[in-house]
Amino acid sequence: MAQKLKDYYDEEFVRKLSNKIIAVNSSFDANKFISKYKDEYKDKEFLERQDLCVEALELSLNDNYSKNIQCFSKILGPELQTTTGMFSEGWWLWPIGRYVEKHGLEDFSVSINFIYDLTKRHTGEFSIRPLLKKHPKKVLSILLKWSLDENVHVRRLASEGIRIKLPWARRLDIFLEYFDECVAILNNLKNDKSNFVQKSVANNINDLMKVDRTKAVRLISAWKNNNPSKETLKIIKHGSRSLKKY
Repeated sequence: MAQKLKDYYDEEFVRKLSNKIIAVNSSFDANKFISKYKDEYKDKEFLERQDLCVEALELSLNDNYSKNIQCFSKILGPELQTTTGMFSEGWWLWPIGRYVEKHGLEDFSVSINFIYDLTKRHTGEFSIRPLLKKHPKKVLSILLKWSLDENVHVRRLASEGIRIKLPWARRLDIFLEYFDECVAILNNLKNDKSNFVQKSVANNINDLMKVDRTKAVRLISAWKNNNPSKETLKIIKHGSRSLKKY
């Protein structure tokens, strides 16, 4: 039987994570962290285990968010060299991202810089959404720049972060409320050579199609009428799959 995703986050996982943290932060209460998690995790599902790990981190770290992020920055490890490693290699960083998702509004600058680094090892698509909801124009401006970044994971985040119906996340209507700004981001990505990025853009359009067909068709039509590249046509085809249901 294949191991479920939640089963990777067991007692051994928190012990290893604890060792990483205490190596860069001697004040980290490893015993409290491990004890909190191991006593409660077994009957919990995947996201519940992530939240429990965050609770354990909160009990074991100090109350200075910025200093805690500095600590996490030291344990991130090397950047991913492929597009397939965000979960196969960076999976252990999920609760770190969850911590930022919960506390990131405490310091915008610290959080956005950390998310930029995090997404090169795992993903920042969840942790950026509270910042995007609270400071939409500011974050959209940053994502526009990120859509041109040399790192494929950063470019993907520029798209994935604004998805309306991102799996494992609450619905976010930024694409509907700031349509032109979001289109500008996707315009920078519609010719991306990476399948990794193309899939995200297509899923983004498919999300839009499900909640506002008119806006989605307007975007697709504009692309079709502007000498589309093979990458753009591929994105349009995959992003239009919900049209079959109408």
